[in-house]
Amino acid sequence: MNVMTADGDAGRPGWLLDEVASAGRENLDRDHGARYDAKEDAGAAEEVRLCRRLGLTRDSVVVEFGPGTGQFTLAVAPACTRVIAVDVSPAMLAALRSNLAHARLSNVLVVQAGFLTYEHDGPPADLVYSRYALHHLPDFWKAVALSRLASMLRPGGVLRLWDVVYSFDPADAGERLEAWCASADASTGDADRWNRADLEEHVRDEHSTFTWLLEPMMLRAGFTIEDATYTDDGIFAQYALRRRAPIS
Repeated sequence: MNVMTADGDAGRPGWLLDEVASAGRENLDRDHGARYDAKEDAGAAEEVRLCRRLGLTRDSVVVEFGPGTGQFTLAVAPACTRVIAVDVSPAMLAALRSNLAHARLSNVLVVQAGFLTYEHDGPPADLVYSRYALHHLPDFWKAVALSRLASMLRPGGVLRLWDVVYSFDPADAGERLEAWCASADASTGDADRWNRADLEEHVRDEHSTFTWLLEPMMLRAGFTIEDATYTDDGIFAQYALRRRAPIS
């Protein structure tokens, strides 16, 4: 495992979003990082199988944004030649580094940066992976981030994106969001489960958007949408995107 750190504020223009400040309260909390694996199962083994169907091979270069504690990172590393794990949160990076050290993986590079500050070096990525991270950016910056992700992928490369993306109509927002928050009521007080306050905080303070806003950004960034799957409650979306080849 190798570790790199972005330049931080030294070279950051004043107009650029502060990605650390936008990372979400919990993601900057070491105690949350320590509990995260108990609260959230990333389904990493199945995700690696899906990525293989999308073209992941032992020769692939993978860049993951928002790896958190590294559930997907640890699962995909044995299936490819190199993983670059990019996260802005010092707390999550500490948990990730600990898990990587325990796993003794030698093909993972950890980079402290984000969607807007990571600078890709070396061969283009074959796969970019991100789960529950893009929603930390407001919509303007999501569009910028998607363009940057496309630029680091080879033509034909894949972006696997899984996030809180709303597929319901705005007129139904109150009913749908209340139902989602109420679904966690039973776990209130259990630190190892998401509770109503967690979900309310997400809706109120973070930047999940609508599918009909996000998907045109994907197309504008240079992707084709090979698959889009929405949960029945309209809260989550999963995408398989492929970078279009430049028109010669």
